[in-house]
Amino acid sequence: MRIEAVLAGLDPEQRTAVTAPAGPVCILAGAGTGKTRAITHRIAYRTSSGEISPRHVLAVTFTARAAAEMRARLTALGTAGVQARTFHAAALRQVRYFAPRLLSGRAMPELMESKVRVVGLAAARAGVRADRAAARDLASEIEWAKSSLVEPGEYAVAAAKALREPPFEPAKVAEVFAAYESLKRRQGVIDFEDLLRAAVWGIEEHPDVADQIRAQYRHFVVDEYQDVNPLQQRLLESWLGGRDDLTVVGDASQTIYSFTGATSGYLIDFPRKRRDAVVVRLVRDYRSTPQVVGLANAVIRQARGTEAKLRLELVGQRPAGPEPELKIFPDEPGEAAAVARRCRELIASGTPASEIAVLFRTNAQSEAYEEALAEAEVPYLVRGGERFFERAEVRQAMVALRAAVRSIPGETPLVEAVVEALAATGWNRHRPPPGGAAREQWEALAALVTLAEEYAAAPEILPIGEAGRVQREVSLSAFNDELARRAEQQHAPTVAGVTLASLHSAKGLEWDAVFLVGLADGTLPTTYAKTPDQLEEERRLLYVGVTRARQWLWLSYGQSRAPGGRPRRPCRFLPQLSRTGGPSADRGERATASRKPDRRRPQVSSCRICGATLLAGADRKLGRCPTCPSDLDEDLYQRLQVWRASTAAELKVPAYVVFTDATLVAMAERRPADPAQLLAIAGIGPRKLGQYGEAVFALVAGASPDDLAQKNFES
Repeated sequence: MRIEAVLAGLDPEQRTAVTAPAGPVCILAGAGTGKTRAITHRIAYRTSSGEISPRHVLAVTFTARAAAEMRARLTALGTAGVQARTFHAAALRQVRYFAPRLLSGRAMPELMESKVRVVGLAAARAGVRADRAAARDLASEIEWAKSSLVEPGEYAVAAAKALREPPFEPAKVAEVFAAYESLKRRQGVIDFEDLLRAAVWGIEEHPDVADQIRAQYRHFVVDEYQDVNPLQQRLLESWLGGRDDLTVVGDASQTIYSFTGATSGYLIDFPRKRRDAVVVRLVRDYRSTPQVVGLANAVIRQARGTEAKLRLELVGQRPAGPEPELKIFPDEPGEAAAVARRCRELIASGTPASEIAVLFRTNAQSEAYEEALAEAEVPYLVRGGERFFERAEVRQAMVALRAAVRSIPGETPLVEAVVEALAATGWNRHRPPPGGAAREQWEALAALVTLAEEYAAAPEILPIGEAGRVQREVSLSAFNDELARRAEQQHAPTVAGVTLASLHSAKGLEWDAVFLVGLADGTLPTTYAKTPDQLEEERRLLYVGVTRARQWLWLSYGQSRAPGGRPRRPCRFLPQLSRTGGPSADRGERATASRKPDRRRPQVSSCRICGATLLAGADRKLGRCPTCPSDLDEDLYQRLQVWRASTAAELKVPAYVVFTDATLVAMAERRPADPAQLLAIAGIGPRKLGQYGEAVFALVAGASPDDLAQKNFES
């Protein structure tokens, strides 16, 4: 493909990245700014010019899907032969190829798909009682340690320095770690971290292997560089062998996997460690409307800490769309019902169900939305996790609840009975366990208690034939029937539908319409985020969620988990938005409609030209950045000035009392034709609308100040 075709359609920043000379290049790419386009066109540009050969390029991504997309784009650009793989896929290919040479003729050991089984055996050997959830958490700790280049004997100190919350005492985790490594060797198997370590060892300890690999791969591209962990960086440095033809792309504001060992430090330090590096910032957002972009900027602008040094102010490139909406409901069931109702309306109006997503902080939150969507007959699918009632711990809990009907006295209040039945399985309402998997399991059972609270607080009135209505029974047996009904309803065959996903699993995806739900302190940020760094990662999670939306964005929270429950505060990371109700006047919408806006904090306002968030009062009044081009109607501005002067003289007040100069400029740029448009200009309220609105509308329509003066004289 000709070079002109490769460069066609690139914006100035993308073009700079694509044509940067050989050597270290750091592309700081905000959400939706075309990072994949930039790096694939950079590869195609360099190969088309004859500077490099495609077979000498290794492009590394973090998911097989991203690697496949990169290969497809390169093929479309006429650049075949480039290796685009994940770190693990690239390492597997190399270790498998060189295994006979590295292992004295033996084949590569079997690669384990999961650590959990061997970790469970190692825990037993170390005297640690670990169920499957605890084994998963131990496996996560071992994975973090190995990815961070930490050995078993170093684990306790390293975990303390990293402020880890291990599922058991650090010394015990270290024992399990050591036993796990021993068991693997005895069984002749390796895990994914061993695979990367083997690739590093093969290069660092075998010069002939290093020479062959480095002769093959001479130019490197790394996507999502903010998610690299120390082990992956070690492998990358081994591949490079001191060379510097490396292009990295990343966004520090999307660093959300620190708990796995990933660190944005390598991205942040790239220009400092490679003094001759070319740094390019991609800030033109082609994914989202200016309104969504403005909110994303407002969320991340308040960020603190190391990652904030590289935050990017995005500039929206799409046509204007609807403003993001913040909805407040009395409780989570009301929130879920409103979300389902709105999903149904969007689908009815032509938005494909597959272009709608409901995103939440934890998988345990999905149940309320599964139930609400099922009742609204809206198809859905759960991404990155099982449906709520298909989870093993929920199925086991339902068995325990059915058994408890025989052992717990019938007069026991429902919620108390549910808590007692779950306690028999080892669940403790007041002691959430450490460790991600165990905590997620605990939260799933806590969600059952919340359902019981909802069931007991608002018993539904059901019609019974023609004889009238009757209140449903509130008992453990009846609650079990309700759970069975929900489970049956939610076990419909999976079809293309609304996506339900956690914020973590939504990374890298996008939809036309996005619902960010459960945005209450304690959920986002989670109560387990205690340090400043952990809280900042929670803020970045919200930023990632906001930037998934192309056109339409809804943000909501329930003031309590269950009807009548303890009140909660909204997510502290949310800027002040216009709080609105839904399309119908239910309890949630009435509650928000009657709420007075908080005038202590400015509402989010976006530049109508570039989409940037406006904070200065004068900028908000104009509705644009001071650096964006003005579309001032000079004739209208002059007429407004003449009219203001005569009006001020008539009222015997200074001219600025009528309207300030900035307000006149805003009116001459925005040309308000109705009350809503005039009120949208900052600083104009109902009083001035009543005083001067008719005159302003006439001037905008083309009337002269003399016409207005004559009309006033005649009246």
